[in-house]
Amino acid sequence: MNRKHLLRFLIVGVFLMVTSMISSAQGGIVAAVETEVWLRVGAGTEWRRVELLPVGTTINLDGRESSGQWVRGITQNSQVGWVAARYLSASSDAVFSLPVIAREAAITVGAPAPGSVPVSNPAPAESAPVAESPAPVSVSGGFTTTATANVNMRSGPGGGYGRVGGVNYNGSITLDGRDAAITWARGVNSEGVVGWVSISYLAGSYAQFANLPIVGIDTPFGLEVTGGTTNTNVQAPAAAAPPPVTSNTAISGFGYGGHVTGLDDISVNYMRIAGMSWAKYQVRYDQGADPNAIAGLINDAHNKGFRILLGVVGHPHELNNGGYNEAYAGYVGGLAALGADAIEVWNEPNLDREWPFGQIDPAMYTNLLAQAYNAIKSNNSNTYVISAALAPTGAEAAFPGAVVNDNNYLAGMVNAGALNYMDCVGAHYNEGIVPPTWNSGDPRSEYYTRYYNGMVNTYWGIVGGQRPICFTELGYLSPEGFPPLPGNFSWASNVTVADQAAWLDQVMSMAANSGRVRIVIVWNINFTQYGADPMAGYAIIRPDGNCPACFALGS
Repeated sequence: MNRKHLLRFLIVGVFLMVTSMISSAQGGIVAAVETEVWLRVGAGTEWRRVELLPVGTTINLDGRESSGQWVRGITQNSQVGWVAARYLSASSDAVFSLPVIAREAAITVGAPAPGSVPVSNPAPAESAPVAESPAPVSVSGGFTTTATANVNMRSGPGGGYGRVGGVNYNGSITLDGRDAAITWARGVNSEGVVGWVSISYLAGSYAQFANLPIVGIDTPFGLEVTGGTTNTNVQAPAAAAPPPVTSNTAISGFGYGGHVTGLDDISVNYMRIAGMSWAKYQVRYDQGADPNAIAGLINDAHNKGFRILLGVVGHPHELNNGGYNEAYAGYVGGLAALGADAIEVWNEPNLDREWPFGQIDPAMYTNLLAQAYNAIKSNNSNTYVISAALAPTGAEAAFPGAVVNDNNYLAGMVNAGALNYMDCVGAHYNEGIVPPTWNSGDPRSEYYTRYYNGMVNTYWGIVGGQRPICFTELGYLSPEGFPPLPGNFSWASNVTVADQAAWLDQVMSMAANSGRVRIVIVWNINFTQYGADPMAGYAIIRPDGNCPACFALGS
């Protein structure tokens, strides 16, 4: 055979081999994207994004990484990459039936044809059964609109809630309410299924959606529905959290520090006098932000001899964006890679100030915590992970949908498996007006959040002593040197600077000797704002430039 014929033979042979490979793999697991998600070049949020996959996109899967959290496949437009499995319709059994593959392995399946997922695939575990040929339903009242694409209905206003049904393209849905952010609406479809739908997939003007009343997950459905097989029980547990990454940490023993606006020379000197080894900053995360922007804070703290704790809180209105947990996790993972010594994942998610109204749910937060923990530990196993400190409160009965009591919320986190995704339980204590040694006698009430020991003992009991407690805010408010406190803070009117100094000194001794507390962050060192929220009244550097608490702590 001459060289020309040999070359032609080899080309034909390779073509037939590739064709056979792709053809034989057409039966690979084809899944649909259920929540908008990024396709990436590797199995993890640290890998570069390839393409944003909208809801309904089909992807042919050929492999997974060992934990089954990430799968690889090829999309309808022949893009190859990795995607978080929990955003796809494939069941866990289907995912684990895929072979474990290396990132660099050649793709072994062909691109799927546009359209629906083959019925031969296993149904997603979260899907609710749908009655065959349901009778038509009649709905009285509400705002009726149509879907602009095939869209899922979920048990709550967010992609992390379970799927309960769907609306086909041009199908009708009658709405009775919306969430506070005007991103999700609740309604009933033509089969009588009640659920939440992303407003971005519904026809209608912003004003029409804004005019709907705000409802929560537990708010009874407000429309009269007759006929069909009506399902109004739309609440379901959030999706299961992934297995935790093996943890390691360089943090041990007891340490304390302060929350700062900056490490200027005066603040640094006072913190050294006080014997502090930690500096805390709170970072407000904007979706898509670059963690490298925080590198300067981390390096500055280290150069001045402090470990750094970053409290990272996002915007509540972004939480319902597709792929949000993944994006947030990528950001905090980046901070860990830059050398952050500890990261607090969010802040006070039991209040609607930091979490969407009507969606305050410890299971949803646990999913965010799990993604963040795994990303942090994958990038830096020595970074200490602290769960979001909760607002100490007992007001859930007075403000339904806006508040969940911190003890109830923490118990819900434990039930959802949150202890697997933290090194320390975050806590706030900033309402004390009696010495920390007291266990009763507060003139306001005997509720446990009034007392330092009440907080420690309650949290320790809820977590069963399985994790230490980290106070990421602990402070005493004093108006001394300032105008009178605003009405909402008048409870602290009689606290003096001498009280503040003595009580902080007592707290550090109690915490260090308790065996239950790992870190205490004083709220705060050097804030200067004194208005409706009198943060400067908590500052231990007082208006006259002195710091009695620093000398008390350092003595």
